[in-house]
Amino acid sequence: MGVCLSAQIKAESPYNTGLNSKNSNSAGNDLSSTNSKVSTGSVPQTPRSEGEILKSTNVKSYTLAELKSATRNFRPDSVLGEGGFGSVFKGWIDENSLAPAKPGTGIVIAVKRLNQESFQGHREWLAEVNYLGQFSHPHLVRLIGYCLEDEHRLLVYEFMPRGSLENHLFRRGSYFQPLSWSLRLKVALDAAKGLAFLHSSETKVIYRDFKTSNILLDSDYNAKLSDFGLAKDGPTGDKSHVSTRVMGTYGYAAPEYLATGHLTTKSDVYSYGVVLLEMLSGKRAVDKNRPSGQHSLVEWAKPYLANKRKVFSVLDSRLEGQYSSDESYRVATLALRCLSTESKYRPNMDEVVRILEQLKVPNVNVGNQRRYRRKSADDVTHARTHKKSCASARAHTSYPRPSASPLYA
Repeated sequence: MGVCLSAQIKAESPYNTGLNSKNSNSAGNDLSSTNSKVSTGSVPQTPRSEGEILKSTNVKSYTLAELKSATRNFRPDSVLGEGGFGSVFKGWIDENSLAPAKPGTGIVIAVKRLNQESFQGHREWLAEVNYLGQFSHPHLVRLIGYCLEDEHRLLVYEFMPRGSLENHLFRRGSYFQPLSWSLRLKVALDAAKGLAFLHSSETKVIYRDFKTSNILLDSDYNAKLSDFGLAKDGPTGDKSHVSTRVMGTYGYAAPEYLATGHLTTKSDVYSYGVVLLEMLSGKRAVDKNRPSGQHSLVEWAKPYLANKRKVFSVLDSRLEGQYSSDESYRVATLALRCLSTESKYRPNMDEVVRILEQLKVPNVNVGNQRRYRRKSADDVTHARTHKKSCASARAHTSYPRPSASPLYA
């Protein structure tokens, strides 16, 4: 997830647990510290204790011994990703009982194990259980279970074999084939549906950390949102926003959120626009290795997006010949609307979904992608028998590195 811009923040609880933000360690810094208007924490509308959250969840409670068994005692060669405040391990469970299974049998899982000393990590761990323990949607990653035993905190997810969108867009090398135009449209639509579900009147959740590393892909390139550690309940009653400390990822946060700490669903829409622009261009939101004036993708690309003839200056050259000029311009225009400086001019996610559906996103045949995957040692058996390919295979399916997610570069 990159290098932290500041010391790790101890933020207010991103979920309704009734925990007082004053308990947070304020030694770290974040981008809200320079603005006196930003609240240091928001008051939960319906406080829920840790016990209430764990009792109300619809997922399985595991013991540490069970998860050790499922992951072969957290063997280093089972690591799918690592960083910020934990590591993600590959494991196996029985499809029916969800009990630990022998490697190579049952269903594959991803187990996130948090560093024991992370206070903020516990808050985000509990937020993850709170939200994913309640919601079920085709475009949200499935939380299967959790473990809270002494100082140990773990989360058990469905395994997403194609890893993160970030890897497929930005990682270079023989093991990563650029996503086709059709697949990018499919992923964009899937992710939009996930956000639209969260923003719905029944759910009322602001995701707050929408980015390519938090979009995971299954074997058929179906996209699912992951990592709900920063999610917050949206405003209620006559309130138009939630006031909160600025948290998220540098380059994706909406300008009004950075300036005031006022969080709305339109903040997520801005982040969606950044990701859509990354998919169009094949470039990261922020890259200081690019020429002067191009470090910020949004600032550099915006002048081109509104011009049908100039938009090709932004499009990923690896996609040449895969799209029509009308199609690319419509997607670019959508990205530009999502990136409006004033939130009132951004579409809501239901409208984004409708626009993308009107593009008639095809039922993508991923056969070519699959052949490439087999060639790249994605298959577990092949990975075991070709040691040289093993590291690449793990990287190929790697999850986003878990992180406490203060603003990152």
